[in-house]
Amino acid sequence: MVLLPPEEVTLSFSSAMKLKSLVLVVAILAVLAMAAYYLQRPPVITNLDPRINQPVFDPKTLDKTAEIHLTDQSKTVVLARQPDGKWIVPSYFDIPVDFSKLSRFIDDLANGRIQRLVTANPERLARLEFKDTSVALLDSDKHTLWMLTLGKDAEGGGRFVRFDDEKKGYLANLNVYVESVAKNWVDTSLLNLKPDDIAGVELTFAEGSPVVASRAKKDAPWTAEQTPAGQRVKSEQIASLLSTFTGLRFQDTSDLTDPKVEAAHQHSRTIKLTTFDHRTITIEMGRKPEMKKPVEALKPEVKSQNAPGAGPKPAVANMVSTSSPAEPGAVHPGLETGGANAVPAKPEEPKVETIPAGPVYAFVTSSDPSATINALMKKQAFQTFDWNFTNLPQKRDELFEAVPVAPKK
Repeated sequence: MVLLPPEEVTLSFSSAMKLKSLVLVVAILAVLAMAAYYLQRPPVITNLDPRINQPVFDPKTLDKTAEIHLTDQSKTVVLARQPDGKWIVPSYFDIPVDFSKLSRFIDDLANGRIQRLVTANPERLARLEFKDTSVALLDSDKHTLWMLTLGKDAEGGGRFVRFDDEKKGYLANLNVYVESVAKNWVDTSLLNLKPDDIAGVELTFAEGSPVVASRAKKDAPWTAEQTPAGQRVKSEQIASLLSTFTGLRFQDTSDLTDPKVEAAHQHSRTIKLTTFDHRTITIEMGRKPEMKKPVEALKPEVKSQNAPGAGPKPAVANMVSTSSPAEPGAVHPGLETGGANAVPAKPEEPKVETIPAGPVYAFVTSSDPSATINALMKKQAFQTFDWNFTNLPQKRDELFEAVPVAPKK
């Protein structure tokens, strides 16, 4: 066993005490650093916000909704629920809303989910571009039930959203378009029948009597009054008419006093549909026809004989000679005197301006006095697609075909 001198023992003991103190100081500093980090760390609020992983919209809110306000680019359209539950567009002549479009819009809202809270910082919130693109649901007292403001699209997908007047911005996997044009929300259907509903069809022509075809039931053959001998009703033609007019739609509207509307009345044809439940729908369809208008020829400017430097105009008749050419420098007798061999110059063909046909309008009435279409027709004239009119049979013969001859046995 080796004994150290007393001086070395004292030095070793002192070094150990210093090392122990250093370790203690480091431990205390580590504890203080952890405490400082814990106290100063950013609050972990993503998982604490109640909106996270929740749907953007709860469809049950729609049960209490009387109006939907859709705003974008400083334009707002209102969709209003009627007492019978139907939706209309008040700013577009109270025409019913396209319910399939409204359903898709609500589904898009309900299918979106909040992914995370982006910020509650006002400066960062401004960078998410929350402007005037919004959806608001109001109750019958005009109180806001729910409101969503849409910001810009996120670079990684999704869209930034903000609820009501909250100073929070969220990211949602939302794919929705806010349509703020009233016309684009209306149901463009003028008629919503099925071909199997129709028991009778009547079609007028510019010349001759109308064709009236009918059937006893939906799968029975069509028959017509005054069918030509040896012929029958052309079922394919009737089927085409039913396909067009039972689902008739419009593409635009005009004021009832528009001259084009009056012209359509004056150049129209009529289609009558009779249903198996004895309703009659009358469709008057027409347009202002194409017109050709002669254009007056512009008179050439004649230089005044009294103008400075203007010499006397030669008295040359507007005639062309059929005789042989004259010698150089000679004046042809036919041009000088209008001799016997001279003939008049061929007159120019008159110029004609073509004025195109006007738009096609459909005027629909139902024998059912409570039908919505009757009220709509008193508000506006409904412009339909040109082919609905131009594809109509032009002659009675087009609705008939020869009866097939049975093969000889």
